[in-house]
Amino acid sequence: MSAGVIAAALAALNLASFGLMAYDKRCAKTGKRRVPEKTLFLAAACFGALGGVLGMQLCRHKTKHWYFQVFFPLMLAVQIALLIWGYMTWLKP
Repeated sequence: MSAGVIAAALAALNLASFGLMAYDKRCAKTGKRRVPEKTLFLAAACFGALGGVLGMQLCRHKTKHWYFQVFFPLMLAVQIALLIWGYMTWLKP
């Protein structure tokens, strides 16, 4: 698998994670049915943590929940480490 395909997949996953956070914030404001928290965590865990963290900060959503404040950045750090390790192991020319 090429680096371009991986980058496109990561961009799509993070865009989806950000979109879920923004959609849930809009639903919270308008009183509509919300996105379950486990869905937000699953999207972030599937290499969408950057989108989740950006969604938290830019949409000011889920910022008062300690488990989002701790685990989203932690997942992001782990995902960055895994991506660096994967690059160094498999994709480095």
